[in-house]
This record gives sequence, C-alpha cells and structure tokens, in this order.
Amino acid sequence: MAFRRAQALGERPDAASLTKDMVGVGMNFGGTPNVWAPIEDTLVHASALGMDDDDLRVLAVLTTWLGVHHARLNADRLLRAVSQDNSERVRGYWSAIGQWLSHDRRFARLSKLHSGTRVDLLHVGTNFQVARNGEDERFAGTALRAPATTLRDRPADVLAPAVLARRHAGYRNRVLLGPTWRADVWTALERDPDLSAAEAARQARCGFATAWQAVADFRLVQGVSAKPQPESVSIPLDAHAG
Repeated sequence: MAFRRAQALGERPDAASLTKDMVGVGMNFGGTPNVWAPIEDTLVHASALGMDDDDLRVLAVLTTWLGVHHARLNADRLLRAVSQDNSERVRGYWSAIGQWLSHDRRFARLSKLHSGTRVDLLHVGTNFQVARNGEDERFAGTALRAPATTLRDRPADVLAPAVLARRHAGYRNRVLLGPTWRADVWTALERDPDLSAAEAARQARCGFATAWQAVADFRLVQGVSAKPQPESVSIPLDAHAG
C-alpha cells in the first residue's frame, strides 16, 4: 500500500486532555502536563477554544505563548493545521498572528488566511471597548480587532524557553535541530525507538523521505553510542625521552 501522509491537524481532544496538552507545551494552567503534546495541534485547538468558544483566558495565554516561543514553531506545519480548521474566526486570529509576527518571514503565509472585514474578538461590545480603551497593540491594523484590556499579556503565564526545553522533548529537539519536520521525527523516535519510517512519518505528519532519512540517522547515532569506547592509554612521562 502506498504511503499516505497524515492529516496536519488531529482531532480536537476532550477538555481535560486539551488542558493537559496546553500545560505540556508550557501554558501555566492547573493540571498534569502531557509532555509529548503536539505543539501546533495544541495551539490551533487552543485558538478554537478562545475564538469559537469565547474562552478569553485561554486566548490570552496562547497569545503570550506565541510572543515568547514563536521562533520554535514549525511554520509549515502550523499553516497546514490552521488551513484545516473551517472556522473563519480561528483563521482570522491566525491571520492576525501572522501580521503581528511579520518580522519572522516564516509566518507571512498565515496573514493570507483571512481577507475582508476584520474579525471582532468580542461577539458583543467590541466597538464600545475599542472606543473606550483603544486596540491591543499587538493586533492594531491586523485581521483581528481586539480591545486593549481584553487579552492580558503576562510572561508569568507561560514557561520560559529554557524551562520548556527541559520538560518537553519536542520543543528541546527544535532548539537543537531547528523547528523542522526532522526534529519532530526525532521526537517520535525518542518516544518509541522501534518505529518504522512510515509510522514515524505518520506521527510527525511529514513526508516519507524526510522520516526515512531521520530514522536512518537516528539508528546510526544509536549504533555509535552503543559501541564500547576504547580504553585510554597511559604513556609514561619518559616514553619520549631521547
């Protein structure tokens, strides 16, 4: 059977599981972290919780997280995941994120996910709140119209990069290898070293060729680390004497 690449966005987990995933990727909510949580999936599902289900606390923490950690995102994977969400409000949020983070050229394609009328963050009262408090500076002029006082921005709401790198293997591998598909395959292999290339590709949601090369390199490193190291040789101080 021919290899078929997995969908970029997995099904939205139940509320308890999503909370564990959000805590796992470094959002400081109460709960047990899922330290293997898929980063982009979790962010997109969190954005749906914020934009479609009106959970502004989650959306505030998510936005702060993006400001701190966006350099570690696989932009291609994120774009594919958001593109599979049919919510115009979710697409509007991510379009605004792409405009806000436009200094990182990898996110330029996100800004094209929404066009036309700007999306109001609040279903009711956005005009009043914007007139009273102005717009959130992060989203001023973007696809999202967000009142300034609605989404708080507190760095303490998310883990610092150094802390998250210690806790989340996928994040750590992106620090080491770059925010790439290869890093995600490597993470899948660290969790289950016996994965085939096809299964590693499905778990990382990448192409087979990328996974095949990463698996080959992972096996190579495993083989090298398993070999006994040569014993050190002690040379007498007078061995080189005339």
